[in-house]
Amino acid sequence: MTSSVELTLLIVYALSFYLFIIHRSLQIARDHYAKLYGLRSGWIFHRFNDVSDAQWRNFRGNLMILTLVFGIFTLVATSCRKYGLKAKGMSVVWLMVSLVYLTYLHGACVLYILSIASANFLLVKICGRTKFVFLLWIFNLTFLICNRVYEGYPFSLFGQNWAYLDNYRGTFRWHICFNFVILRMISFGYDYHWANYSNRFDKEKHIQRCSNCSSGRTCYQLLQERSLENGKFSFTIYLCYLIYAPLYIAGPIVSFNAFASQLDTPQKTHSLKKVVWYGLRWVFSLMLMESMTHFFYYNAFAISGTWKYLSPLDIFIIGY
Repeated sequence: MTSSVELTLLIVYALSFYLFIIHRSLQIARDHYAKLYGLRSGWIFHRFNDVSDAQWRNFRGNLMILTLVFGIFTLVATSCRKYGLKAKGMSVVWLMVSLVYLTYLHGACVLYILSIASANFLLVKICGRTKFVFLLWIFNLTFLICNRVYEGYPFSLFGQNWAYLDNYRGTFRWHICFNFVILRMISFGYDYHWANYSNRFDKEKHIQRCSNCSSGRTCYQLLQERSLENGKFSFTIYLCYLIYAPLYIAGPIVSFNAFASQLDTPQKTHSLKKVVWYGLRWVFSLMLMESMTHFFYYNAFAISGTWKYLSPLDIFIIGY
């Protein structure tokens, strides 16, 4: 059998498989939607929308404020750079805007974020220049587990005098977003450690081998791997890195070195065309997610327990 025939058979198989999955998913959604939790009136063909997942529901509900925040950030960034603000100045601006944004999201729970972040900063400054940097992992993993076990720590745990703050916990669960913050805290700690203890990255050899760097531009790997001067590891830049609003909820995660380097000079690796194309891909992904939650109620089946009464084939489709 030739490779072209094999490819044709694989394509036919894949199309048949997914067409069947889509057909059956639509059928079970139509037959059982009345028994499902978390369905709301939708905007696509007047179908119900599956918003049973808390993270997706929160993200979708705050999409307008997210868009507004990103617009403000773009405007502020352009304005500040015209006045020649560098890393420390830019970090103060970002920090102020991000704190306003976090207060809207988490309300009084911002106190938890700032407290844990401050403790981590002190730990890094104490242990970062030693071989005991592994304590950073223990500290962060401990809080990662405790945050979930105690569901973000009700203020009533600390006494009834603080219980009233539980009425001001914002619109988004802080301990869910804090998973990304923990990754950033670890990144800060290890970048500080490697800057002061050991760094095997050969900058000159990298520039010779990298097409971007050899042409005068700076690639992301160089931003990420090269060590920064100690002045960049300040508390202001650190806190700005942790809660930088455009990357706060969904990332992507960047290393502290790369983030701090780009406070001075914006990235030049990706052209405007690539950035626009990335934006279009994001819009397509959003529309795809909206379509799936309007037509296929997979998560609603899972949390409603209705899947228990379905056939093995239907359970496979929902799980798949």
